[in-house]
Amino acid sequence: MPEEKNQLIIPHENRPELLTIIPISQRPIFPGMMIPLILSGEYMIESAQEIMESESKIGGVVLIKDQHDRISVTEDLYKVGVAAKIVKITPVDEKTVQVMLNALGRFTYKSTLQDEPILKWKVNHYYEDEFKSTEEMKAFSMAIISSVKDLIKTNSLFQEELKLFLNRFSVEDPGKLADFVASMTTADSSEVQEVLETFDVRLRVKKVLVLLKKEIELGKIQKKITEQIEEKISKQQKDFFLKEQLREIKKELGLEKDEKTSEIEKFNERLSRLHLSEEAQKKVDEEINKLRLLEPHSAEYGVSRNYLDWITSLPWGVYSEDNYDIEKARKILDRDHYGLNDIKERILEFIATGKMKGNISGSIICFIGPPGVGKTSIGKSVAEALNRKFFRFSLGGMRDEAEIKGHRRTYIGAMPGKIIQSLKTVDVANPVIMLDEIDKIGASFQGDPASALLEVLDPEQNANFLDHYIDLRFDISNVLFIATANQMDTIPGPLLDRMEVMNLSGYILEEKLQIAKKYLINKQIDEHGLKKNMVKIDNDALKKTIDGYAREAGVRVLENNIKKIMRKSARRFAEGKTDSIRVTAKNLEEFLGKPRFSDESLYDKRIPGVVMGLAWTSLGGTTLYVEATAIESKMKGFKQTGQLRDVMRESSEIAYTYIQSKAKDYGIDADFFPNRFIHLHVPAGATPKDGPSAGITMATSLYSLARNKPIKKNVAMTGELTVTGKVLPIGGVKEKTIAAKKAKVKTIIYPYENKKDFEELPDYIKKGLDAHFINYFDEILDIVY
Repeated sequence: MPEEKNQLIIPHENRPELLTIIPISQRPIFPGMMIPLILSGEYMIESAQEIMESESKIGGVVLIKDQHDRISVTEDLYKVGVAAKIVKITPVDEKTVQVMLNALGRFTYKSTLQDEPILKWKVNHYYEDEFKSTEEMKAFSMAIISSVKDLIKTNSLFQEELKLFLNRFSVEDPGKLADFVASMTTADSSEVQEVLETFDVRLRVKKVLVLLKKEIELGKIQKKITEQIEEKISKQQKDFFLKEQLREIKKELGLEKDEKTSEIEKFNERLSRLHLSEEAQKKVDEEINKLRLLEPHSAEYGVSRNYLDWITSLPWGVYSEDNYDIEKARKILDRDHYGLNDIKERILEFIATGKMKGNISGSIICFIGPPGVGKTSIGKSVAEALNRKFFRFSLGGMRDEAEIKGHRRTYIGAMPGKIIQSLKTVDVANPVIMLDEIDKIGASFQGDPASALLEVLDPEQNANFLDHYIDLRFDISNVLFIATANQMDTIPGPLLDRMEVMNLSGYILEEKLQIAKKYLINKQIDEHGLKKNMVKIDNDALKKTIDGYAREAGVRVLENNIKKIMRKSARRFAEGKTDSIRVTAKNLEEFLGKPRFSDESLYDKRIPGVVMGLAWTSLGGTTLYVEATAIESKMKGFKQTGQLRDVMRESSEIAYTYIQSKAKDYGIDADFFPNRFIHLHVPAGATPKDGPSAGITMATSLYSLARNKPIKKNVAMTGELTVTGKVLPIGGVKEKTIAAKKAKVKTIIYPYENKKDFEELPDYIKKGLDAHFINYFDEILDIVY
């Protein structure tokens, strides 16, 4: 063994039996290692200084069993460590030093001399026998070297460390070779400490070979993972470079353009088919020039590109050709809807006006009627009759004006409002746009959409409609807007003023019967996978369905009942029935259950003080009974019940005052009112009621009570009463007349000024009704008695 290779380790150097101990964490050190050690903490630095100042400059380095933050004592440490000579101490900062150690040999713990603050042990030193080369030792060394060679293939770090080792020791010394290899592995500190505690060279070598085997397997797994990652990255890089090369080649050949050029060409191609205003053209040119200067990966590029995409997608100056063929329009309306003759006539007049004028610009229609009467579907028919594209969106519950006029482009995710979006969808500047549920529009801190609609629905303003996102004036004056609503009361006045209102009152039994036969039954047979001859519903069954299950103004509930019949029929056929099913009035309850409605009349006999009135609701017309009764009392009084609101309560008080004032003329006992407490009630007490049209009904009820004379059967009336007995006109004549027919009323009384409204009704609605029109209350008495 050459002397220069052993100069740092003196085998027989005198090592003191009493050692100052330096506890270390993570991994133990082995004899023969020259290693720098970082020490921090007051007592650790003091320990190193004490060792350095001792005569031998030798201390002990021992591994801590478990990591902790407190000062280590004997119980915290393993019992085998390494005696090391401190060569040099270099300060790093105020609390940290670097100590250069030369590890000499193993020792074992004997006893503790001092635990705190500086740890001192009495130890037994272990001196390895001088190395003697034998065949067995060579075999151990070769086994380790062979494993190290395999490890070097996956971990090049071992190669450099092995060179340093060979400069200091003989490769044929298996003990030192085993210590070196153990210190280089990534094994757990407890496994490495176990090697340090193995004094027998043969056992030590065997343990190190096991660690090496684990290391080699770990290295192979790491190498495999690294190769997979590199292969994936290499493939991605290769694909990227090939795509870039292909793109460059195509650009050189003129076969492909970059993303920015393609986008600009797309926008220019769209612009060539449009007729932009001067303002819009200037803005587009500015944006395209800005886009040319921006990098495609910049945020501003995306904002500018989206803006240009919206502008160039709008139908600037693009119009569909209107159809003014009155006869064709009539056929389309008749094909899709039964009845509604007054509405159809007004729509045809509207189209005729457009034909004479040359366009239908500046028109806003509002269909008002109960649910299910066909407001939305008739809007679609109008679009088809005019040969225009149709777009519908609902305003119900809308609370943000930005949904109408768009968001400003400064906001993230900004986009145009519904009007501009609809124009982009239909791709023409003169569609039919339906604003559904305009009576249910909301308002919040985010704005008032109803106010935003004022500009949209004003023919004087919408030629220059300004959306916040587009920020350019767009002409929507050629758009035909059709709004729908269930009631007029909740539509803001300025908005209602801009629209032409058309009322759809609802259907009577005969109309519903025809609608069911011509449209609903055939539609539901198809939707349930049946054939026409498989299910038949006769007229009596349909009439019973309409009268007993579907009395609403529209036909939606009627359609739902027909669906129910078809579902039950489909199930019977699915279960094996082969005969066709015939639904009659007798077996209707098998399909629909018990009727929801009975006869409108609440009373089997005539009673003094009970009179039938007529009322209007957002769901159509309805009958309304007024009852009056008297309780003998020492003083007069009058109270009303039935959830009557202010206007209706005032009407009852007017009726009470009027009948009292005319008591003598009407032959009423002079003591009747002074000695009785009058109670007037309107049944269906859970339903709020309001309006002035029950005035004459309440007065008639009080007259009938005071005279103790019931009025004749099947009489209904409506009209506002003044304190002088004058009868004023009311609204909802058609709805109330339909309600009277449903209730099998024979005689109906209206204010005289409503005569023209009644006469405008179709004959099939007026048929069977004895209508009377009065100016003053006195005229009622001759009719009802």
